[in-house]
Amino acid sequence: MTEKKNETGSKPQAEKSAQKSAQNSAQTSAMWGGRFNAGPSAVMEAINASIGFDKKLYAQDIAGSKAHAAMLAAQGIIDAADAEAITKGLDDILAEIEAGNFDFKASLEDIHMNVESRLRELIGDAAGRLHTARSRNDQVATDLKLWVRDALDGLDRDLKALQKALIDQAERHAGSVMPGFTHMQTAQPVTLGHHLMAYVEMLGRDRARVTDARARMNTSPLGAAALAGTSFPIDRDATAAALGFDAPAANSLDAVSDRDFAMEYMSAAAISAVHLSRLAEEIVLWCSDQFGYVRLSDEFSTGSSIMPQKRNPDAAELVRAKAGRVIGAMNSLMIVMKGLPMTYGKDMQDDKEPVFEVADTMALSLAAMTGMIEGAVFNEARMKADAGKGFSTATDLADWLVRTLSMPFRDAHHVTGALVKMAEERGCGLEDLSLSDMQSVEAGITDGVFGVLGVDNSVASRKSFGGTAPDNVAAQVKAARARWL
Repeated sequence: MTEKKNETGSKPQAEKSAQKSAQNSAQTSAMWGGRFNAGPSAVMEAINASIGFDKKLYAQDIAGSKAHAAMLAAQGIIDAADAEAITKGLDDILAEIEAGNFDFKASLEDIHMNVESRLRELIGDAAGRLHTARSRNDQVATDLKLWVRDALDGLDRDLKALQKALIDQAERHAGSVMPGFTHMQTAQPVTLGHHLMAYVEMLGRDRARVTDARARMNTSPLGAAALAGTSFPIDRDATAAALGFDAPAANSLDAVSDRDFAMEYMSAAAISAVHLSRLAEEIVLWCSDQFGYVRLSDEFSTGSSIMPQKRNPDAAELVRAKAGRVIGAMNSLMIVMKGLPMTYGKDMQDDKEPVFEVADTMALSLAAMTGMIEGAVFNEARMKADAGKGFSTATDLADWLVRTLSMPFRDAHHVTGALVKMAEERGCGLEDLSLSDMQSVEAGITDGVFGVLGVDNSVASRKSFGGTAPDNVAAQVKAARARWL
């Protein structure tokens, strides 16, 4: 019996539907689509695919796969020849990606399936043995851990570079007097070197957090498989060692569901970003005509499209703004994770973009801040002149009364306040009052008091550990070089 065709000569609708179904079936993923009759919709493919961003993990994914293949062969789970072919194929893929010749396909969803699919094209059926005794769950956790570990190392290097720039400037300005502020009001004279060394300490704590986070995260998820481990006789210690981990993660459920390492990295970065923002804010203030304490190099300044006289500290303003992006990215991952039951949920696919954003933002912010500090020129005369304003040596006078006259500090505070009021009414500084003026308030005052008044005398007297005396600052600089550089 001949096949009946419709008037246009096309095949019957039933056959067309069957053909469409077969085409859809052919479009299902070769990696996971065995139980499906049709492929995902375009929308599902778009929301499900992560290759647009997780391709950043290519080097870590290939390193993990090579370690896994070597272990499978060593354990007799796959043939040595297959492992050799897999390793060679993975090396070829790495070369293709680094040369920009790799075709990343959204239809293959993620970096893992893109690499595995290309591996099959290169070496055939042996590629299919690579995924023995592992899952994309432990694979992606391993890849991201490796990536974050590298990011922590990079963050530490960048923080160290900024510390060096600050230490170098602090050494040059160990004796440069400037006002110290509380409530953004002149409080006591300090030195610029001392001020800059405060940020060195902040960054030192940042680096300590990075070190702690790196040590805590350095366990390998590889071999946890989907969530329950595997029945194959794998050697997780071998793969952990091959990838530079201290040990395998102890619990398979935790291994695939843990993203603490990412959140801890982002938390350390966020605290550091706050420190950068505080320094950036001071640079913005100090660059203004109202302060006039610093001039940034041309490389880190911009002009105005309408006001030709402007010289804007835009790099500092942008570093100040970037802190919000880092903090926001950290919050976004915490919100993703906060409601997830054990173990893996596809929600966790959204762990990578915030991590990548933090890494890029911190690298740029630290490079910009390091460049600004390295090229900054400080106006020492302006800072010193401002340091004497606002009766900044009043505390030195009160301390002198306590030391010399054995006066209770509260009484000394009262006497000093009265002398400040007198100087304010006369429009002069405390050091400009005569001895008789001072004795009219407190008869016991001697001319020795003038040895503590004036900004140079004030900073030189602050010799307590951690104080602003120039000799102290020089010692702090030396210690910081030994400790951090």
